[in-house]
Amino acid sequence: MRKVAVECRGIGLSYGRTEVLKDVSLHIEPGEFFALLGPSGSGKSTLLRLIAGFNRQNRGELLVDGRDISGVPPHARNIGMVFQSYALWPHMTVFDNVSFGLVERKVARDEVRRRTEAALDLVGLREFAQRRPNQLSGGQQQRVALARTVVIEPQVLLLDEPLSNLDKNLRVTMRQELLALQRKLGITTIFVTHDQEEAMTTADRMAVLDGGILQQVGAPAELFDFPANRFVASFVGTTNLLDGVLSPDGTEAMRFDAEGVGPLRLPGSANTPPPGRVSISFRPHAVQLQDAATSREPSLLWLAGTVEAAEFLGETTRYRVRVGTLAMTADQPHFGGTPKFADGAPVAVGVAPSQLRYLPC
Repeated sequence: MRKVAVECRGIGLSYGRTEVLKDVSLHIEPGEFFALLGPSGSGKSTLLRLIAGFNRQNRGELLVDGRDISGVPPHARNIGMVFQSYALWPHMTVFDNVSFGLVERKVARDEVRRRTEAALDLVGLREFAQRRPNQLSGGQQQRVALARTVVIEPQVLLLDEPLSNLDKNLRVTMRQELLALQRKLGITTIFVTHDQEEAMTTADRMAVLDGGILQQVGAPAELFDFPANRFVASFVGTTNLLDGVLSPDGTEAMRFDAEGVGPLRLPGSANTPPPGRVSISFRPHAVQLQDAATSREPSLLWLAGTVEAAEFLGETTRYRVRVGTLAMTADQPHFGGTPKFADGAPVAVGVAPSQLRYLPC
């Protein structure tokens, strides 16, 4: 099947005075696995349903393979969708659930059987063809829903939080299977999730939405390492944020008057913004903690802090450290036999300047 692109041009959708999508423009490449990420109410599922044809924008264009499909009804779009609930018919066998779309399209009986069996082979469920959905596990039901969708050979595959009903371990397995299936079929796939880990581990690129506004689009590592604003920095992973005022401090350095912490001297760089009010973001894993009395690496930015709490997470220990009036998070790698910092211990908090990200306040 030929791979197709999906493009949104200035999409806006309102219900009365409530704007649900606000001038959303994005281009999804042919054959791409693309994730829409955001909190509840961000507009991600609304955008997915708009692409499916279940609702229609008030303004803007929706293009598939270069053709505006805004006025095309859902059944004529050749777009497949897997719902969060799977939406399987309980009275039908697995075979009949999967073949339903082909029967509705009046495909010849022999072709229905061939394609249905091929779809069940694809998801590893041919031996379950005569079972009913209530005789299957959650992961197997999800595979049936996938088979039912891909059997009609859609140009675009839409996934609306299809893993949310599964337990944690099964979600990890199924997202790997989803990605492997998508790579095998080459279908342009759009995956809606509120789970940042799901998005980062599966998507070629992803878009972050909040309040119906597209916040940032890019590869997962790009959004994690170089967030465009405070929302993306906080939503894609965990971060520490300092608010304050940046001003020149000598020929090459900058002074940052951090609220709740005090003045900090930072080296200037090509990424340093103009003087003014900014936020500084840095990830917990970029923080080094050491005893306050030990010598310090001079290339790092150091802050004085006090350990308030610690959580053992296996590979890491996550510390909450009080720095001035702010609570910061520091993730330290765990090695067997390494003692942890005690609650109330004075510590030095170190961050490499290269790990600081300047964001608009």
